[in-house]
Amino acid sequence: MCGICGVISADPRPVAPAVRSMMQAMVHRGPDDLGYEQLPLGKDGNGPVVGFGFRRLSILDLSPAGHQPMFHPPTGNCLIFNGEIYNSRTLRTELEAKGSVFRGTSDSEVLLHALSTWGEAALEKLQGMFALAFYESQSRRILLARDPLGIKPLYVAKLPDRFVFASEVRAVLASGLVSSDLDMAGIAGMLAYGAVQSPRTVFEQIRSFPAGSSQWLDASIAIDATVLNPPRRYWSFSQRILDVDRPQAAATVRSMLHESVLRHLVADVPVGVFLSAGIDSTIIASFAREYTPQVTAFTVGFGAVHGEDEMPLASATASSLGIKHLCVELDANNMSSKWHEWLKVMDSPSIDGFNTYVVSRRLAQEGVVVGLSGLGADELFGGYPCFRRAIRLSRILESLSLIPRCLRSGAVAGLGFLARKPEAAGKLCDLVGGDPSVAGITRSLRRALSNRRMQSLDLSSQRVGLAADYLESGPDRLDPILDDEPFNTVSRLELVHYMGDTLLRDTDSNSMQNSLEVRLPFLDLPLVDYVSALPTAVKYDSRSRPKVLLRDACAGVFGARIANRPKTGFSLPIGDWMRGQMRESCEAAIDYLGEWSMLDRKEVHRTWESFQRASIRMHWSRPLSLVVLGNYLKQASAIQSQASSAPIHAR
Repeated sequence: MCGICGVISADPRPVAPAVRSMMQAMVHRGPDDLGYEQLPLGKDGNGPVVGFGFRRLSILDLSPAGHQPMFHPPTGNCLIFNGEIYNSRTLRTELEAKGSVFRGTSDSEVLLHALSTWGEAALEKLQGMFALAFYESQSRRILLARDPLGIKPLYVAKLPDRFVFASEVRAVLASGLVSSDLDMAGIAGMLAYGAVQSPRTVFEQIRSFPAGSSQWLDASIAIDATVLNPPRRYWSFSQRILDVDRPQAAATVRSMLHESVLRHLVADVPVGVFLSAGIDSTIIASFAREYTPQVTAFTVGFGAVHGEDEMPLASATASSLGIKHLCVELDANNMSSKWHEWLKVMDSPSIDGFNTYVVSRRLAQEGVVVGLSGLGADELFGGYPCFRRAIRLSRILESLSLIPRCLRSGAVAGLGFLARKPEAAGKLCDLVGGDPSVAGITRSLRRALSNRRMQSLDLSSQRVGLAADYLESGPDRLDPILDDEPFNTVSRLELVHYMGDTLLRDTDSNSMQNSLEVRLPFLDLPLVDYVSALPTAVKYDSRSRPKVLLRDACAGVFGARIANRPKTGFSLPIGDWMRGQMRESCEAAIDYLGEWSMLDRKEVHRTWESFQRASIRMHWSRPLSLVVLGNYLKQASAIQSQASSAPIHAR
């Protein structure tokens, strides 16, 4: 788990300073080692160059043999890589049979040999999480690639005479080569959903490299960016639905989960398990115990901070499993300082990452370097209420299809006004007046701000150039929809959008800010490929509890108390803080955002004032999106000023 960055440029002079500045901006991603190499792209050794930068968090092969950038001696090929390849041992055996000779034991070296042996085809053999840049010496080209689900981030900036890439948006800005002009579509997507929606960022020149894709770059990109070929998708969800019943599927899922957990435990540092009071982490802890009896489970509690504490039930679970358990309690007295730290180091604006940040920071203080998480189970097996709601609401809206949408929306708005619930009414108006398909409803259920609220901020979808649902329009849009498979449609959209654009990005950014690697066994590619191709009937039963297939697959792993416990998640009283101890700093962010001409200033302040009034029920996520955006733009302006002394400005 590391940080990578690079610059391709026709002029070699700015490359090394820019890359080293990006490396410095990512020390938290790799405090154990660093490396820089400059490589020629021109045929005669002159002309355009690429600079590779790397920061290392040592997990596998702690020796100097794991240093990057890493060279392949027989060819001169070079690799920088962020992530973990979980099937590296299998690939190593296959490569050794073909004549590869290894100096160390890292998965980075296996990946380097795989790319040198099989070229781009090696990507389809990988099982893991990764973002990489590979220099092919013979052709003097560079291959960029990202794992199928986008667990590891990669951001790129195409400029007229250079190309910049890095593991973080802030690192790209720190290069001093990239304009900080704002992208209104990126900002609109962030406010609409609470997190920036791929491929946009809030900056016009910076884009998120697409998950499951690869792209070759050569010297021509340093001369004329218009000749750049677009990324090629090497992985996508299967369009074939398997013909199996639930008992068969449950047996296969249990076996695949065992294999996934075993692969995710491979490390040369201690590996822990994040243990909550739910079934997902209990399954992972139970399976991990079978392979690593000395595994430690970590539970973060909040006791006096807020709400129900998961520690007693998690402790009982750990005791029944016979594994070491460490309870870590958050300190309510320092939540304010942690809040400001989180806002200050945020890489991409999101309303969802504070929990992850405080948990990661506390675990890092306990010396934890690698932890297994249950993230992904809800999206894959149907743990969220949106699975049932989207399927049910689609049927209801189809029955109302003869009533004009304007009449439906008008009726809902009127009822919301009478009930003094304008925010809920706004979202319901979007539902009844929007796309009535399961896919359309799924996207609508994830909205943070309604269409009416977005338009009041002067951010209509037409103005910013997005589709009506505030997602990217055009041929590059990825909507993995299956006709006649409503559960799979919801699941795949959740995996791509909510998980990909919010949970995975926040998990990576907030954990790596604290030099903590989080591994996700439920997102092991063979398991994802298999479960996402199962028919709806195997995974969904309107009369059963959520995640029925996972429960059947792992029956006996968790007791009745955990099995019957309603889904709660890790919650903090953010709304109370925004009205209390954090109010002053929140209002400062609102005032800063209100200075920008890109948004309607009156509406920005109206939203905050409405949230403060007890007579109006408004969820904290709505004003928090504005608070986060205001703070982020202020911090980004400071970063850019340090890099190039150029102020941020809107288009």
